[in-house]
Amino acid sequence: LRRTKSEVLLELPPKIEQSILIEPTMEETAFYEAVRMKALERIQQLDMAENNTKRFSILAEISRLRQACCHSSLVDENMTIESSKVKTFLTLVKNIIDNKHKALIFSQFTRYLSKIKEALDKKNISYQYLDGSTSMKERQKAVDDFQAGIGDLFLISLKAGGTGLNLTAADYVVILDPWWNPAVEDQASARAHRMGQQRPVTVYRLIMKNSIEEKIITLHKNKKDLAADLLSGSDMSGKISEEELVGLIAG
Repeated sequence: LRRTKSEVLLELPPKIEQSILIEPTMEETAFYEAVRMKALERIQQLDMAENNTKRFSILAEISRLRQACCHSSLVDENMTIESSKVKTFLTLVKNIIDNKHKALIFSQFTRYLSKIKEALDKKNISYQYLDGSTSMKERQKAVDDFQAGIGDLFLISLKAGGTGLNLTAADYVVILDPWWNPAVEDQASARAHRMGQQRPVTVYRLIMKNSIEEKIITLHKNKKDLAADLLSGSDMSGKISEEELVGLIAG
């Protein structure tokens, strides 16, 4: 018998969602502002460019700003500014693990997940890992091991593991960087919040205060009707005008 998702959801334990606003340090704020101003400068030089080229370039600048919210070294490898987001993340997962829970950790950026791995290794926190380069055999082994209790966390690339995984051993989900389309984040949290889950699922979104991440979350709210019309997993940035995209950067 086929059942709609809404019918299935009635049988699931509740899902609680919470955004955690992170206050950047003065160093991080200064770095972010420098990246933002440079982005606006480059966009102004694109005024005569073809529409497709200009849009692609604006999205590249937005991606760079989003990376600056996560870790300065993702934008400039020579930067060694301590990441407030990583610091908050470590405090959060310590609390989750100390209370005998397991969590799925999602990011769009595999280089950011590498930074997270380094931080977890220093703290001797065990984890499984999956991104687009993981073979099907390794992917299945990581899932089976996590479900069997091996590893406190499962680090997952959003695009590689947003669908098709059953990870009900976790009852916490941490989204390290907000994505355009909230439906994609919902698919990610559904790795844990699905049939077979016996406990309430808590979803945390880590958002850098006064940054492009806050604006993306506002877009989530303002574009809910639009997001509802999109195909599952599609990229909402394709439905946003150039002016709106530049507005995310302009402040």
